[in-house]
Amino acid sequence: MAKRRDFIKVSALGLGGATLGIPLISSLAKTTLEETRGDYQSMKRTPTYCEVCFWKCAGWVYKNDEGKIWKITGNDEDQHCNGRFCPRGTGGVGMYNDEDRLKTPLIRSEKDGQQTFREASWDEALSYIAKKLKVIAEEHGPECTALFTHGSGGKYFGNLLKAFGSTNITAPSYAQCRGPREVGFIATFGEGVESPERTDIRDARCLVLIGSHLGENMHNGQVQEMSDALDKGANIITVDPRYSTVASKSKFWLPIKPATDLALLLAWIHVIIDEGLYDQDYVKKYTFGFEYLKEHVKNMTPEWAYGITTIKPEIIRETAREMGHASPSVIVHPGRHVTWYGDDTQRLRAVAILNALLGSWGRRGGFYRPETASVPSYPHPPYPEPKRNWRDAFPGQYQLADLALASGICDATIPTVTRDCSFKAWIVNGTNLIETLPNQKNTLEAIKSLELLVVVDTMPMEITGWADVILPECTYLERYDLVRTSPHRKPQIALRMPAVEPKNNTKPAYWIARELSKKMGLADHFPHEKLEDLLDWQLKQMGSSLEEMKKIGVKTFDREYDDLFFLPDEDIEFFTNTGKIELYSSALEAEGFDPMPKYTPHEEPQEGYYRLIYGRAPMHTFSRTSNNPNLTDLMDENKVWINPKVAKEWGLENDQLIHLLNQDGIRSKFPIKVRITERIRWDSVYMVHGFGHDQRKMSRCYGKGASDTNLISRVHIDPVMGGTGMRGNFVTFQLDAEEVKS
Repeated sequence: MAKRRDFIKVSALGLGGATLGIPLISSLAKTTLEETRGDYQSMKRTPTYCEVCFWKCAGWVYKNDEGKIWKITGNDEDQHCNGRFCPRGTGGVGMYNDEDRLKTPLIRSEKDGQQTFREASWDEALSYIAKKLKVIAEEHGPECTALFTHGSGGKYFGNLLKAFGSTNITAPSYAQCRGPREVGFIATFGEGVESPERTDIRDARCLVLIGSHLGENMHNGQVQEMSDALDKGANIITVDPRYSTVASKSKFWLPIKPATDLALLLAWIHVIIDEGLYDQDYVKKYTFGFEYLKEHVKNMTPEWAYGITTIKPEIIRETAREMGHASPSVIVHPGRHVTWYGDDTQRLRAVAILNALLGSWGRRGGFYRPETASVPSYPHPPYPEPKRNWRDAFPGQYQLADLALASGICDATIPTVTRDCSFKAWIVNGTNLIETLPNQKNTLEAIKSLELLVVVDTMPMEITGWADVILPECTYLERYDLVRTSPHRKPQIALRMPAVEPKNNTKPAYWIARELSKKMGLADHFPHEKLEDLLDWQLKQMGSSLEEMKKIGVKTFDREYDDLFFLPDEDIEFFTNTGKIELYSSALEAEGFDPMPKYTPHEEPQEGYYRLIYGRAPMHTFSRTSNNPNLTDLMDENKVWINPKVAKEWGLENDQLIHLLNQDGIRSKFPIKVRITERIRWDSVYMVHGFGHDQRKMSRCYGKGASDTNLISRVHIDPVMGGTGMRGNFVTFQLDAEEVKS
């Protein structure tokens, strides 16, 4: 392998020619159109749970008489989807049919002085990885290996890594998404929000969405419950610089000035305390620090917040009263992607405090107590005790983070004189780190410092171009995976089994991890040759079996206790230092942080620049679906939303191609079309995340739209838990854009 790692544009090796796939897709479309006249209920079906997003809805895969996948539907028993799939879930078959898929293992090599990939057998590819990992373990220790994962395969590769001697296992969904939320709620209630969130939206009388775009992020169960709540007369308050889809369903839309959300939350807390709108019995019985909080916010009036947020004082008071009158059946939604400005844990602390004052935690129409089915673990040898972990690279920092930080491991991969060991090897499973981690320059510097980069994926994402070895994973429709046991109102399990055989030379993650374990002398940690044997053993311990689950797909159990919500006057000890809901956080204070949230102004864009805001579209999941042949038909590129006032100043027109240039002089790799709309504030622009791919072998999405990640070079680190605040970036316009040339 060459000493310097260059980006390789993955060639047709392991991919197949794009021209071969065009007739296939066309004929598939015709066949599907004809088959819609038939009764799919009579077709053979197999159970699955979706892998297109983290919600993992359980469903059925139907096949026609030729054995081809025809349709995916929801399982009526599933609490995640209630029998209904979202557009992404129904389009999941596109992952299977995508002719751009990776097809065989590839190894980085050098030919005529140029780095390239060559096809390899599975045996050669896994032997190469095992040999390199053993050398790294001998020279640096196994702890210098890290796993980045976002998907079901993480359990198998995590087992392998822990058996190897490393606990450096991370998911970007923590530091780049929900981590501050979990830490803020744990500091307040002693418990996190979990995933799916424990929100009883269907019974809420008031739902407050502050930067949470239900309906566009398409968290299936929550969207359905929101619709039910609206039918029953619930009111929604949406706080967003953009007039989102859910804002159109709301009683109040507060087009807040970006980066001032914490000021609004503190003003709401002020009004709710000052006007006695809080649940006084609940606060007296369950909380700690109310008097401190009351004193803390006494001057944080709506008039004070108006000068910061641009939301009028009477609107702040009216919306606070709306919450108070709905108490305790009110939810100030904690959101999902909450890494914004670097003070995110404190902002989510304010959200938690507001819910506590309104008495919604543990109450119907607020937050319920979830329960998770317990799946037994098959006995295996104990894992070796690691000598160090990722925290050693950040002594005294991020002590409240309860999971490893993806960005932290990335930073700790870049060698410095202060670290005795930087990371030497990454295994990346199902997450395109180039488009996931902010500050791409930093990510690439870390990658170039590695001695080994292994990428396990279904598609030739940007990250594959930097790999030493690419391992093609089959899609979720072609494999077994571990039993799904997500928390919900009732404990429930769901089965995924293969509907069809894996295409080409692709393999399931379990097989990959087990075969690699054999070459590394760690096979004792994978005692079952086939995953279905482990599943059958586990299910029988739970009073079911693999045979039963193949027939029903989803099995629901009774709760151990009838304690979905707090009972009247129930005595409860919370998992905090005081045993109470902590309005004044002793945990934060012990780590040297403010025990109650404070508003601090954030930087403003210079003249001619606008704050970059990004979000989701209901038919796509980040960048992982942007090449899906079913879903690109619904949306194949993003546009940049620009206020008419700004568009007039710049002389912009709808669908005009422009480039975006950020505050650090970084220009979008591809041009993006303009969308002129009143639905965005004049001081901001908005774009959907997940577009602007520069990997040519993803033929449908290459060069379509622009990448927001490409423009996020300024990152504000949350000092409490290490989350990456990404909304402190600003862009201006360059009008010399031309059409992307193929």
